[in-house]
Amino acid sequence: MKKPLLSTALLLCSLHVAAAGSKVLATGGATSIEGAAGGGIVPWAVINGYGSSGQWSVTGYASQVGVDDFTLNSKGIGLSYDNKYELSFGRQELKLDTMGGELNQQIIGLKYKVAGELLYTAMPQISVGLQLKKQLDFAIPTAVGARHDSGTDVYVAASKVWFDALWGRNILLNATVRATKGQQTGLLGFGTVSNDDYQWVSEFSAVMLFNPQWAIGAEFKQKPNELAFAREDHWRDVFVAWFANKHLSLVAGHVDLGSIATFENQTGYYLALESTWSF
Repeated sequence: MKKPLLSTALLLCSLHVAAAGSKVLATGGATSIEGAAGGGIVPWAVINGYGSSGQWSVTGYASQVGVDDFTLNSKGIGLSYDNKYELSFGRQELKLDTMGGELNQQIIGLKYKVAGELLYTAMPQISVGLQLKKQLDFAIPTAVGARHDSGTDVYVAASKVWFDALWGRNILLNATVRATKGQQTGLLGFGTVSNDDYQWVSEFSAVMLFNPQWAIGAEFKQKPNELAFAREDHWRDVFVAWFANKHLSLVAGHVDLGSIATFENQTGYYLALESTWSF
C-alpha cells in the first residue's frame, strides 16, 4: 500500500510544480496601470504570469498613484496562455482630490508575442498590443475639449535581458512605440476638437535585476500634449520591485507626472500588488 501512496504523492507534487509555471521568476514583469504586463507606467513585450508552453496564467492586480492633487487607483485581472497571448481587464479611478469628483475608465487589453525571447536569444522579445479604452465620466473631458469618450491605443514593444551587463547584474531594457488619441491615458477623453489624428509616442524602461527577487528600475512615458486648455507633460518613475515568489510581487516607487489639467508639479508615490497563479 505504501508504494501506491508514495507514487500518488509524488504525482501530486509534480503537478503542483508544473502548476506554479515554468518561466523564470520576474520574467512576467509586474502589471502596469493600464493592465498590461510591464512596469508601472509602461507596457513591456513580456506576457503576464508564469505560464510557459501550453500553460495558462491568471493575474490579479491593484495599484495606487498618489500625487499632490490627484489619486489614481487601478485594479483588474489578466489571463495569459502559452506565453504568447495576453488578455486583461482593468478599471481606473482618478480622484480629483483638490477639485472634488472623480473620473473612471475601463480598459480591455490584448497582447500577442510576435517573435524573439526575453532570455537566451539574440533577438529581443517583440509583442504587439491593443488597449480598448472607455471613459465613463465624460462631462469634464467634454468641457476641456475632448472629442470622444472611447479610443483604442495600438503599441509595439521590444524587451530584452542582458546577463552580467552592469557590475555583474542582469539588465532588462524595454522600448515601446504607441499610437494613441488619449489625453492623460484616456482619462480626459480621446481626440480634440481641433485634432482627431493618432499621435505617435515612445516609452522606455530600464531595470537592474539584483537577484531573482529584487529589482530597481526607471521609466519614461511620452505624452501627446494635444489639449488646448492645459499642458500635458511626459511621465517618469523610479521603482523597487520585490518578487516574493511566483504568486506574489510588490512594487513601490516615486512618480513625476508633471502638469495635469493646469495643476503643476504632480509628484508622489506608486504602490502595486500583484498575485499570479499558473496551471
